[in-house]
Amino acid sequence: MTEEGEPQQTEHIQIKVRSPDGSEVYFKIKKKTKLEKLMSTYCNRLGQSPDAVRFLFDGERIKGENTAEDLGIEHGDIIDAMVQQTGGF
Repeated sequence: MTEEGEPQQTEHIQIKVRSPDGSEVYFKIKKKTKLEKLMSTYCNRLGQSPDAVRFLFDGERIKGENTAEDLGIEHGDIIDAMVQQTGGF
């Protein structure tokens, strides 16, 4: 509650998660919500294992315990989702 006794509004932001192929999924979240919820939902929608997808914001890896507020994510920002690949020649 604020000092005037009014309930404090929770601030929602809309962000998008972009895959390497350019497809985008939009999410509306609270700034204080742990991003593990968004990450899990994204993986479920695409049928990916959460262990195989890495999420990056401004080139830095996102951890599930981070919040949008912790990372400075604002309305309209983009999170990149990368599928982990192993192997090669």
